[in-house]
Amino acid sequence: MTTTRSGAKAESSPKKENGEVAGSKHQLDAKATPVSKRGKKDDNKKQQTIEDIIPSPTEAYGNDKNQPPANGDKKEDQNKNGVAEEKKVDHEDSAEQKGAREGVVPSNILEKGLIYVFIRGRVGIDEPSSIDDIRRSYIVLRPLAKDAKLGEGTIDDAGNSRLIAIPKKVFPVSGRDRWIAFVEKSHASFKTLKDDFLSAEDYTTKTAGVRHTPAATPVAEGVYAITSTGRENHLAYMITLPEDLGEVQKEIGLKEKGSFIISTRNPQYEAPKGTALPQGPDYPKEVLDEFRALRWMGTQPKHLNYPNTQFLLIGESSGIQKATEPQKDQEDGQEKPIEELEKLEDEDTHRVEGLQGDDSEAIFADLHARAKDYPKLQTTF
Repeated sequence: MTTTRSGAKAESSPKKENGEVAGSKHQLDAKATPVSKRGKKDDNKKQQTIEDIIPSPTEAYGNDKNQPPANGDKKEDQNKNGVAEEKKVDHEDSAEQKGAREGVVPSNILEKGLIYVFIRGRVGIDEPSSIDDIRRSYIVLRPLAKDAKLGEGTIDDAGNSRLIAIPKKVFPVSGRDRWIAFVEKSHASFKTLKDDFLSAEDYTTKTAGVRHTPAATPVAEGVYAITSTGRENHLAYMITLPEDLGEVQKEIGLKEKGSFIISTRNPQYEAPKGTALPQGPDYPKEVLDEFRALRWMGTQPKHLNYPNTQFLLIGESSGIQKATEPQKDQEDGQEKPIEELEKLEDEDTHRVEGLQGDDSEAIFADLHARAKDYPKLQTTF
């Protein structure tokens, strides 16, 4: 179903409900050694036993003393392991207006940006008619400068986008829901996303002949922030498009305002059963050292700059309240995290209203792609 933008969203206030998550330390087994196992190809079977072996919300974190300092502001140069430096592009006509929010963004917002959600149908299924028809869900994170605001127009291609795969297909909605996601691409240009992700592909197998992998279908666009609340880190988001969530968005677990606790897996340990990737992330020593004796640690933005990073998504039924709590060390003159995220969402709402066409055309214009080459934003099965 094609959606259109009929006007600005009314200003909304966050729902405030209480939800606490505590943590306990995971100690290193001195005999444990890193082991990589090739995962099964069947996406449904791949995640069936995760809940039995991955940490619960109260086990995923160590105590505060074991958390490294938040350094989401630090930009990484190219390192000896070959991770590319973020490409810097600064065009005057970009919607990203750097420096406009200087000094007012709270320090516990480690990163903010634009988020896009896609689904891809199973082989041969171009238009999924149910969750069962979806092979995998994805999110694309396009970070913005922390001191930036959004003006009019589309976003420049800064070559810093990340493609994150959700093998479970749906998003966790409560603390009982917890499963693994992984970084498929980092430092990706929009051209790379178009060529290697968005587009359909036909290929030939010896047994089944020509097989068809469908194009990725957009289901949402919005803004996000990676935040730290001391013991935990969170990925909070607000959906801008579609204006009203449809059947597809609700079925895969999206909310108008939502959040997940996010925790990065220490690759020096064996992966939980059924989740191992053929290859782990190529972290430099300084990143590995930050894990100390923990199997999991609060996800830092820099972790997402390494392909094959695996991180735990834990649902938060309280919405974004916990993720956007102001911290005690917040400086005078800084916005509250919820105010900063709402301001960014309001800017994004006005920005996409100024783009031509329907919701699908707005999303693909952002990604520097032609909407007519790809499926429409889907809201119903």
